[in-house]
Amino acid sequence: MAQTKKKRRRKHRGTQGGRVDPSRRSGRPRTREEAKARARAGRSGSTRVDAPPTWRSSVTRGVVAAVIFTVLLMLLFKRPVGSALALGAFMLVFYIPAGYYIDTMLWRKRERARIRSREKG
Repeated sequence: MAQTKKKRRRKHRGTQGGRVDPSRRSGRPRTREEAKARARAGRSGSTRVDAPPTWRSSVTRGVVAAVIFTVLLMLLFKRPVGSALALGAFMLVFYIPAGYYIDTMLWRKRERARIRSREKG
């Protein structure tokens, strides 16, 4: 009976003449130094923590927190819908600026520490 499944084969590397370009290798690093260099290169990009806080992220977080708060008031504490929505709206107005200013304070603290570490090293 004929074989129905093809066996997996490795991709061909190099040119028809047999030359393989070592700079295009993306497999496992061969030496410890190469592994360290690759790890350092991967960390160089900007991450979310490095970015300063925005009002948009604070609004998003505040809306999510206020919705959870409102749902918990209605389900767990058996509050009427009107009063739960009113408290949820109040919490939204409280959460947005509080979240933004707390994020700003923490970001400034991280920035100062990052600047100090650059000056030392």
